[in-house]
Amino acid sequence: MSGRGKPRSVRAKSPEPAHAKNPVRAKSARQPPKEPVKDTKKETQQVTDEYNPKKTKEHKQPKRTTEEKAPVPQKCVEVKTGSRMVKKGYSVDSNPNKILFTTIEQLKIKKKQKSESASIVNDTVKHIMDHMKKCTECFKDVNDLRTGSYYENLKISNPDEFDVMLTVPVERVDIRPFGDVGAFYSVAFKRGKHSLDRFLCEDNTISASGMLTEFRNEVKKCVKILKGVYLEKKKKGCPAVTLLINGTGTVPISLDIVLGLEVRSSWPTFTQGGIDKIDIWLGTKVKKEQKLKGYYLVPKYEGKGTVEREDAWRISFSHVEKSILTNHGSQKTCCEASGTRCCRKFCLKLLKHLLGLLKAENPSLSKFCSYHAKTTLLHACCSRTQDSDWEAAQLGLCFQQLLEDFEGHLKDGMLPNFFIPKHNLLGSGHDRKSCQFLARRIEEERNNGFPIFRK
Repeated sequence: MSGRGKPRSVRAKSPEPAHAKNPVRAKSARQPPKEPVKDTKKETQQVTDEYNPKKTKEHKQPKRTTEEKAPVPQKCVEVKTGSRMVKKGYSVDSNPNKILFTTIEQLKIKKKQKSESASIVNDTVKHIMDHMKKCTECFKDVNDLRTGSYYENLKISNPDEFDVMLTVPVERVDIRPFGDVGAFYSVAFKRGKHSLDRFLCEDNTISASGMLTEFRNEVKKCVKILKGVYLEKKKKGCPAVTLLINGTGTVPISLDIVLGLEVRSSWPTFTQGGIDKIDIWLGTKVKKEQKLKGYYLVPKYEGKGTVEREDAWRISFSHVEKSILTNHGSQKTCCEASGTRCCRKFCLKLLKHLLGLLKAENPSLSKFCSYHAKTTLLHACCSRTQDSDWEAAQLGLCFQQLLEDFEGHLKDGMLPNFFIPKHNLLGSGHDRKSCQFLARRIEEERNNGFPIFRK
């Protein structure tokens, strides 16, 4: 028995034979099943400990073995429906979690890059806000709202994209829905004078296009003196003023400055049944706190049939999304030093990365964006509410479930806005054919061990 034990420990370090990759066949193989399982847990536990840099090399070892890397892309190319060849829910890798943790490690942003980019963005935003407060009348009360993936700690790969909303507070306004889904509105002042009166239309509503044009001109004026900062051409239907920043020693940065109205009143009736779902996830107290924060409106083109309207405002709850994703645990100690670490954010980062790779592979998928991935996660968190449902050690299983959720939305052509149930994010601009194609590609990747992550 002792003579046979040594060869087993040696074989466990080398790539496993093909028959050992299927959990069913592993029982009949000569290799003892317990040793690989023991290694898997060890590797999983090591990586979940907040990306310990000292242990990174262990997770990058599979990239050095060409035997493991080559066969996976071939199966996806040669077999049209890879799910028939590989048992659903399992990776062709001997350790299904390994490729996911390795990918997460590769997506991690270096602290130095992160710090340098943040410093440049902060200086640029401060300069713009100082200009607005001192040199303009209509934007003198502007405040900044830092939202988006960087500020939610969900940015991947490079700190090269930032979103900042500059908001103007408005009071005593009449919000009227444009359309029947509750995502777009017109805004009118009820009474009194306001610094935005110059942007009023004949029907007393605030002109979104007029206000955005003025805002863009003011941004253009103040960034002229900034070295390495350039204004990008306006994109139709885009509410952001995009700045390209080429800072010394950093990656080129794209900074989206979004104009917004801060509405300090109760949420529109179209939001009923939306955020209410977080009761069973984060609790009633958290829900009430979020709904007391008010909401924001950003200028956005919206068309309906033959009617085109450029003065619509799109409702935004990005501040609530940031708060929820920052404090995402059913227990307050989730992901804290004294608590249990979950994999909710890991799953979202992986889904964003997968979607980005598939879009690069097929430009016809350009209409799909990271907000679809974020919304899918929010819905999933309301279905699987406990922190134990998202244990970091179970990243492979949790990511599989999240992908199945996303596939289901794509196949149905229905992904409800998390805050506005009647607003389908896969409605306008997303045809059924592209939704079905993306669902099939995700399923192929999911059932064949994510070969796209190995390229």
